[in-house]
Amino acid sequence: MSAAQRLALASGYALATFLAFPHPIAGRVLDLGWLLGWVAPGLFYLLLKDLDAWPGLRWGFLGSWIAHSLVLHWIYVVTVTYGNAPVVVGIVAPIGLAVYIALFGAGVGGITAWLAARGALSPLVFAGVWTVFDHARSWFLTGFPWATLGYSQHENPGLLPWASVTGVYGLSFVSALGGAALVELALGREPRRRRAAALALGICVALHLVGLVLPDPGEDEGPTVRIAVVQGNIDQGVKWSRSWSERTLARYERLTKEAAADGAEIVVWPETAVPGSVDGDPELRARLELLARATGASLLIGAVGIVYADDGRPVEFYDSAYTVEPTRGFTDRYDKAHLVPFGEYVPLRSLIGLFVKAVASGIATSDVSIGAGPRAVALSDDPSLRAGAVICFELLFPDLVRGFAADGGELLLAITNDAWYGRTGAPYQFLAITALRSAETGLWTARAANTGISGFIDGSGRVREQTPIFEMAWRAADVPRHRDPRNATFYVRHGDVFAYACWLLLALQLVAAWRATRVRPTAE
Repeated sequence: MSAAQRLALASGYALATFLAFPHPIAGRVLDLGWLLGWVAPGLFYLLLKDLDAWPGLRWGFLGSWIAHSLVLHWIYVVTVTYGNAPVVVGIVAPIGLAVYIALFGAGVGGITAWLAARGALSPLVFAGVWTVFDHARSWFLTGFPWATLGYSQHENPGLLPWASVTGVYGLSFVSALGGAALVELALGREPRRRRAAALALGICVALHLVGLVLPDPGEDEGPTVRIAVVQGNIDQGVKWSRSWSERTLARYERLTKEAAADGAEIVVWPETAVPGSVDGDPELRARLELLARATGASLLIGAVGIVYADDGRPVEFYDSAYTVEPTRGFTDRYDKAHLVPFGEYVPLRSLIGLFVKAVASGIATSDVSIGAGPRAVALSDDPSLRAGAVICFELLFPDLVRGFAADGGELLLAITNDAWYGRTGAPYQFLAITALRSAETGLWTARAANTGISGFIDGSGRVREQTPIFEMAWRAADVPRHRDPRNATFYVRHGDVFAYACWLLLALQLVAAWRATRVRPTAE
């Protein structure tokens, strides 16, 4: 295969990857993951045909780099439109971040090609390799698992139920397995490889059929609580403007009163919806407590948490979720436990901080501090009602979110500020990511986003209701509380067992392939 042909395959893989995730086009959301989530890994598998390790690594890096530079186009909006960075930074930022993801594509390419050159590759092995690197992307250098392959199957009714067992990584595995198997069958290779491909396709079909009849995590749903999510639609450009602070609060107060009049027992505000510090402004704190008393609804509000020194100086800043109850006022605060590199803090600040600053600092005058970790918070005067308050970037990390269920959270309240993304595909992709967290934990999610998408996702990962983006709105629903969240799903109980099994099997395969190459025939 010529270099030009491989470049065409790399470009085809990049385009298929881009279109495998939702994007708004001509007023509609185009979501072709049900098809292209299989095509993309198939093209990647074909791209590596007849290569050895180093060429496979290089082509894997290039294909992944092109693909994710396209997927992450919304970083331009974050950095330039709202971060006020120069245009050149907006161009370089998504390309640079895609380099991080491309390192994992290089890993898939290099190992796949190395195994293929030694006759040790099959669609099953390729799927395992892909899954290992999808999983590694969730933790290496703190992780950035945006556009993990499994999210392309967020509306696949045969695969989505498997998330409650394997997490999103099982969906990545099956997609890569099916894509590689189809390529093997199309190439018409020797009977042994065709049999392996047919077996792989049979496994895919069987998993879909079993997925359709897997027990619904919603079977353990308990009593409902009426929850409202409010979407203030505050433009990011004025979000922290002093001239807008009163209008912002008045807007959220009005939406909260309307939702409470509809019977909402809990009203959820988006991430950092409060334009000020409830820790350092007694009047603001009293105003929010009065709102809870007047409406009779418990509030979960996003705000910047601040710790003050004895002399009144702010010394620590947190991205926080506060609970405010009608009778007791402010009762709890959860601090975001997984922060956005370069968004909320600058890694290696003593060096890199000389050149860049955090984009999403808000009213913070220094890096945002990291919270203690996921835990459930009490949400009403009834202390038995507990929920996980998941803040924005945390939603990308399956193992972190399962911690809220493991701590007794009966439902998830996801708060975020997607205004940063503008009218790109990112808000829709983030909704799909959030849906997988419900599918994995078996818990309903009420999602409040500043500019959308806000709405409700059931315990099977199906989006039940959603708002349009960039509209002021509120939605209310009777959300079931899970009776036994700590045991809601296999994934909650055991975490990434499937991903670790893929690591183990890949290690064994690599050792076996290496040992086979060391064997030399002996003379008779």
